[in-house]
Amino acid sequence: MSERTAALAARLREVCAGMPASVFMEVCGTHTQAVARYALRQLLPENVRLISGPGCPVCVTPDSDIGAALALTGRPEVTLCSFGDMLRVPVGENDSLLRRRGAGADVRVALSPLDALRAAREQPQRQIVWFAVGFETTAPHTAALVLRARTEGVRNLTVLCAHKTMPAALCALLGGARTVDGLLCPGHVAAVTGADAFRFVPERLGIPGAVAGFEPEEILAALLALAGLRRAGKAELRNMYPAVVRPEGNLRAQQLIGTVFEPCAARWRGLGEIADSGLRLRPEFADFDARRRFSLPAGVETAEAPGCRCGEILRGAAGPRDCPLFGGACTPARPRGPCMVSAEGACAAEYRYGASC
Repeated sequence: MSERTAALAARLREVCAGMPASVFMEVCGTHTQAVARYALRQLLPENVRLISGPGCPVCVTPDSDIGAALALTGRPEVTLCSFGDMLRVPVGENDSLLRRRGAGADVRVALSPLDALRAAREQPQRQIVWFAVGFETTAPHTAALVLRARTEGVRNLTVLCAHKTMPAALCALLGGARTVDGLLCPGHVAAVTGADAFRFVPERLGIPGAVAGFEPEEILAALLALAGLRRAGKAELRNMYPAVVRPEGNLRAQQLIGTVFEPCAARWRGLGEIADSGLRLRPEFADFDARRRFSLPAGVETAEAPGCRCGEILRGAAGPRDCPLFGGACTPARPRGPCMVSAEGACAAEYRYGASC
């Protein structure tokens, strides 16, 4: 532990002394990893609890969206591309995109959307589908993919869009009965949207928020800011990551998103359908919509694997070790739920680093 980390932890204990018991939530998969990796929960005062929310994009992608991708694997002309973690998410008792690949479907791991564009150029006889997941951080890359494909006249590329946006989902999750006393806002998302995009946290949710970086000192500094605001009874927003996050954000990335996408209702694992929490292609880009090109039916949500508590974990209502499958029937080698699949999932982080949840 660095001297700076120790000093921040000591200062946090001082500020929290005599403060009412408080629950803070982080909603970023990278924060989830860092908190577990550096055992930051062990440094918190006894009256402060840090929980994980719906910050893992792979984890919140529901089976209905994955089911649409699975349906595409049954078409012999289709090559489906997505990030590696998405391929491993189990659906039902014994299905996944990875299993479909093992059975002969053309399913490929991509490191970026440009891999899908490259495949479309190299194999014009194939229909290449980019299964797009992620929050505001990755949506600009999919938007750039669509614009570039249109400019180049690539017609055998489509997007199965499952992008989601944070504000509406957080309002749906935290806007009811007060269960969270402060929000650790995601630095990666805020780098695109701008810190000001999280002003809804104090203004609509009535709780303090702090945009945080990802080093131990940066996370503790943000928690210290939350604790100070909580102790003072103030619902305000603090940008504790100013070296990367500007108030207005990345205007070019926002322009890309606004040019290609429009808001829509989206289904989140564990949270259900939330209005204006997703992105879909604008009508002028309908030719790049995989759902339209392949006439995909609306997906039907399936139940979690028996005993799996991923939905509750994504709501912050349970921790990984509350799940009866954790570490036994469910491990990274044989996951039963997405929270154990993705490196940004709370269960995978807990299993790997063993920090207290």
